[in-house]
Amino acid sequence: MSIDLNNLSTVRYEVVDPGDHGIAVVTLNRPESRNAQNKRMTYEMNACFDDASRRSDVKVIVLQADGPHFSSGHDLRDTESSREFDSVFSGGGFGRPGQEGYMAYEEEVYFQMCWRWRNIPKPVLAAAQGKTIAGGLMLLWVCDVILAADDALFSDPVVGMGVNGVEYFAHPWELGARKAKELLFTGDWVTAQDAKALGMVNQVVPAAELREYTMAMARKIALRPSFALKLAKESVNQTLEAQGQWTAFRAAFSMQHLAHAHNQIKFGMLIDPGPKRPDAAT
Repeated sequence: MSIDLNNLSTVRYEVVDPGDHGIAVVTLNRPESRNAQNKRMTYEMNACFDDASRRSDVKVIVLQADGPHFSSGHDLRDTESSREFDSVFSGGGFGRPGQEGYMAYEEEVYFQMCWRWRNIPKPVLAAAQGKTIAGGLMLLWVCDVILAADDALFSDPVVGMGVNGVEYFAHPWELGARKAKELLFTGDWVTAQDAKALGMVNQVVPAAELREYTMAMARKIALRPSFALKLAKESVNQTLEAQGQWTAFRAAFSMQHLAHAHNQIKFGMLIDPGPKRPDAAT
């Protein structure tokens, strides 16, 4: 099933000031679930990003979220079949038995999709408020500029669930090696102010001013030549790739699925059930 941009249910999509300086705004719109990322949200986001990337009247893309929190991560209650959506990549194999099928599914929906968004040939700005947990971090980390409300908190508690971290394993690149280890080992929160000091967040602003500030920066960037923006983004991304970013991401994704397979053998489920943890967005 292809995604109809006129009939979206998990995100909102609009183009502001279309023309030479247009801005596409993608808004996560599942506030009742704290914007947990289900399959439909993934494919709807991808359809919006595709449209914004192709449009000649869009210079900049903004990703934001409705409700008190940016995202509580993957929606573990999602029951919609992946077969409901047209595969973006050629791998397929979601229905194969054992770890093979589950790895194929996560490779498309999380890992490859994030890498695809990371390489959108236009600047992408993110605005984060409240809590961003685990898989929600990936939605931020694919963006070029991250702006955070002063109440924003960030956490990846999934080591406590028996895996090494989320699928798009950008922690060392975003936070530095030692802070990444602390975040993963403890599952503790990183404040917006600490995230800015570490280089993960560009600017911290009062929560009430976040959207206005983000749009102001987007409009400033949209005045730059589109080709120069594309080349500047690609130059920075290529520097990270020259440092081994892609190879490191692939290795961490493979290790995550080693952990899932281990948990299946030991617990009969993909994650370590462990004790109940107080890390849900409320």
